[in-house]
This record gives sequence, structure tokens and C-alpha cells, in this order.
Amino acid sequence: MVAPPKEQEPLIRFSITILLILVLSGVGLTYEIAAGRVLAPYFGTSLLTWTSVIATVLGGFSLGSAIGGFVAERPRPVAVRNVRAALVATAVLMAVSPTLLGAFHASGARGTGGMIVTVLVVFFPASVCVTLPSPLLAKLAIEARPGREGSSLGIVMAAGSVGAIFGAILAGFVALPLIGATATFAACGALALLCLPFLRGGASAQPGVTVAAAGFVAFAGIAGAPTCQFESGLSCLHVDDRGAQVRLVSDGTLQAAERKRVGEADDNNVELALSYTEWLWSRMDRDLGPEASVLFVGGGGYSLPTKLLASRPGAQAVAVEIDPLVTEVVQAHLPQAGAMIDRTGYDVTGRASGRRLGIAHADGRVYLNETQRRFDAAVMDAFSSGSVPAHLVTMETFERLRDIVDGPVYVNLLDRPDGPLARGVNAILRQVFEHVEVVDAAEIQTGRVNVLFAASNAPLAPLDRLPEGYRSIRISDARAFTDDRGWVGHR
Repeated sequence: MVAPPKEQEPLIRFSITILLILVLSGVGLTYEIAAGRVLAPYFGTSLLTWTSVIATVLGGFSLGSAIGGFVAERPRPVAVRNVRAALVATAVLMAVSPTLLGAFHASGARGTGGMIVTVLVVFFPASVCVTLPSPLLAKLAIEARPGREGSSLGIVMAAGSVGAIFGAILAGFVALPLIGATATFAACGALALLCLPFLRGGASAQPGVTVAAAGFVAFAGIAGAPTCQFESGLSCLHVDDRGAQVRLVSDGTLQAAERKRVGEADDNNVELALSYTEWLWSRMDRDLGPEASVLFVGGGGYSLPTKLLASRPGAQAVAVEIDPLVTEVVQAHLPQAGAMIDRTGYDVTGRASGRRLGIAHADGRVYLNETQRRFDAAVMDAFSSGSVPAHLVTMETFERLRDIVDGPVYVNLLDRPDGPLARGVNAILRQVFEHVEVVDAAEIQTGRVNVLFAASNAPLAPLDRLPEGYRSIRISDARAFTDDRGWVGHR
């Protein structure tokens, strides 16, 4: 009598398959969030860039799962060999992503079309490869618990979701703020390679290929040029102190600048380096009294708060800056603003102790909703890459400003002349305030200009002159933005 064949032993235990699914799902989501972060210095960060990244990566996940399903049906040794190859490819493609992105931008990829092509070429292949092992791992998990297929499948699906949640948290709260985007990509590749030893029982591995891939990933993480000089989960900053100015660049967009001082410094003589700040200061200097209290939504380079406090010893200011890193970089690298912060800055959650520059590290809209303070004026100059965050240019935002600000509100935008953002904000201001003045500035290289507004319920006295290159303009009628139907942003 011939004995029945033994049931095929699973290649790996059920717990190990679940662990691998957790790890690879986490790697996939970490990679997706890092992709959005590393894209910002080249193409900005907006609804369009994030939509492109998410759609591309999810498309890669979908194709990888479909291909992986066919791979899982192949003979087990072949399937395991293919999955191992996919993990090696994942590691290499993820580690090389920042370099590829920089190469595409250097070759001339620009605008929405260039951004979409770049995202597809750089991030789609790795997204396919990282998901390709999942069907085989799911099959192994189900086979490891005969008769309990339903619960096994449920645990597999839950593991994929939990891994994705963990990956998102790891990227946003740990990896990107602490080690930066370049090292995060390399770490994703390293985790993919660490899964290889657990895939046993298939065709013999090629250790030379694995070792070469590990060496490449390590080299990319250690020697790869960082995308940002200073990086947090919110900002990618560079300081350029060449020439006559010190410039602060955020996500590829000039954020602030200071003229370098020659000779003995005079703390009361603050020169503004950017032309749009000259108009805003001219307007503030004309409109505000000697002891004005001004809210600045968007700290940036702290140029205008510094000018206000240096020019008016009795004035008070509160600057709302979402990213503490921006404040730290300004303190360290912009001498005039840094000195003002050191001398008179304080955390608004504590006591002022005679200091005059309150700093709130918070989202501007959240601060507006929660503050109980009143102000004589407000300056809206917050940017995310090359555009204003959508929730700061809505009817509800400016209605709240009207409730806590007794005097004028000043707004800085970047848009095409008479562009959609300028039209939407103009419509808001003319509904909320009785008097609105609009000017625009010299055109910049992207085809957009600074569009500047002053809005008040009291008449605005005319300025004696406008800064060079500025002109008073009329903005076309448009629909006012609201929280429900707001600005979508642009790069």
C-alpha cells in the first residue's frame, strides 16, 4: 500500500508572512509620502502635485498586485524567485528616486505636464515592485492555516492596512523630519532587502546581486546629495548667502531676503530686500499708529515684523509660522530678523515678560480660530511652496479676520496677472471690507507676479508713490472662495 503524499509544508510561518506584509505595506506608504515631500523643491506642493503622486503610486500598487497575482500562480520556486527579484528592484528604484527626480528637472521638465511625466517615470516602477510580493505572501498565509482561510485572509488584509498606517506615521512624524527625504528613500530600500532572508524554499538566491543592491542602497543613503539643506516634515529650506543678500528659499520659492550690512550695524535701520515688502511696509507705515499691534500670518523671514518693531518702539507683533524649523533657520542665518527674535521674541503660549514679538508655531487658520487677542492690522503672507494654502484664502478666513482686526488687512499673493487666485481673493475682500486697494509687481520668471491687497472698512489714504515696477490695477469679477469651494493651488 502506498502512503498518501504529505501535505506540502508552507515556505514560511503564518506570523512571518503577516510581518512581511506589514513591513512592505509600511514601506509603500512611506515611499508615497516621501515622494510628495521630495517633489516640492522642484515642482512645489499643491493639490495638483499631491494628486499626481497619490494617483501614480496607487496605480503602481494596483498593477503590482495584479502582476503579483499571476506570479503567485506559477510553480513555487519560480514564484519565490520572481518575488525576490521584485524586492531587489524595489530597493534599487526607491534609493535612486531622488537622483532620477533631479535629473528629470535638470533636463527641462517643467509645468504640469513635466511634473506628471516626471512622477510617472520616477515613482511608478518602484510602486509596482513593492506590491508585487503581496499576493504570494497572502497565498502563503492562507496555506499556512488549513481550514481557517477566512480568518487568514482577514488578517492579511488588516495587516496591509495597519502597515500602511504605520508607514504614513513613520514618514510624517519620524523619518522625514529626522533623517530627510534622501535617507528615507534609502531606508525604504533597505527594509525591502531585509525581507529577502525570510523568503525561503524557492530557487537558489543570487547573493552577489543582493550584496550589490545593498551596497548601492547604502551608498545612496550616505553619499546621496540631500534634497534640502534644512528639512522638516513641512519645509525644504536653503539659505543662499552669496552676493549682497542673504536669501531664504523654501520648496524652491524665494521666501525672504535680507541685505547684508556694511560697517557698524544699526538695529533701528532695517532695509527690506524684496520689493513686495517695500509696498506692504509703505502701506503699513501710512496706515498704522506708533503703538500698533499687528498680526502676521506667515512668519517666513520675519522681515516685516522686524521692520515694524525696529521702526516703532511702542508696537507689538504676533507672527504665526507653522514650521518651527523656519524660525530656527531665520535665527541662525538672517542677521537682522534673527537678532530681533533673540532680543524680543517670545512664545505666545507663555508670558511676554516685556517682549514684543510673539511667535506662534501653528497653522494660521487654527490660530485665527482660537485666538482671543485683538489687533490693529493683519498681514496675510503665508505660503506653501509657490502658492497660498487654500484654507487661508476663503471667505470664512477673512470674516474671522474682520472679527479680530480693527484696522486694515494686507494680503500678498503670487499669481498670473488677473489670475484665478487674485480674482477669488479680490471677490472675498470686496464683500468683507468697504475699501480695497490692489497693486501688482514686476513679473517673475515663472510668469506670475506679486499681487498685493490692502483692505479696510475705513478709507485708505493714498501713498505718495509706489515702489518701482508697481502699478495700481483692477481685478476682474469672480466667485469668492469658500471653505467648501476653495483655491486648488498651483506650483
